[in-house]
Amino acid sequence: MDTEMTTQLYSKDAVRKLLSAVPDPEIPVVSIEELGILREININAEQVEVVITPTYSGCPAMYAIEQDICGALQQAGITQFSVRTVLSPAWSSDWITEEGKDKLRAYGIAPPHAVGSETKAGQPQALRFMRKAVNGSTPVCPHCSSGQTELLSEFGSTSCKALYRCLACKEPFDYFKPY
Repeated sequence: MDTEMTTQLYSKDAVRKLLSAVPDPEIPVVSIEELGILREININAEQVEVVITPTYSGCPAMYAIEQDICGALQQAGITQFSVRTVLSPAWSSDWITEEGKDKLRAYGIAPPHAVGSETKAGQPQALRFMRKAVNGSTPVCPHCSSGQTELLSEFGSTSCKALYRCLACKEPFDYFKPY
């Protein structure tokens, strides 16, 4: 497919819809769009550019995410593309969509609380780091919805999660750390 055909056949919305089906390799119930990793899509006369931001700068899943994006674009017949990783502004857990938070909860992972990164005209802005919940509460158990939980370890199954236990149902669960 020639370059001109690529840009004429695919709109930003069509490419976003295509990539919204790409799952996160570490938490496959949520997509890279729902996690806020998929930042923007640019289409010009030469190629489709996909811009992504890791959940943290050392995220080991970024190579797999980039490969999955490339595979999805190629499977759709898009041959002229690039994937660019940007680190600024840093990813914020506030970028996780409400649907993504619901999916995390259903999967047994407590979604992060808001950390107060603001948006301007729908664009993510630099965030203010706040590791504790604004009201000082602990995460709600994704199994029984109890707010009586305790931190077991700052380090969960992946670097972006902490390990908690519910004091009501006694079940352990991951908590997606707020950033």
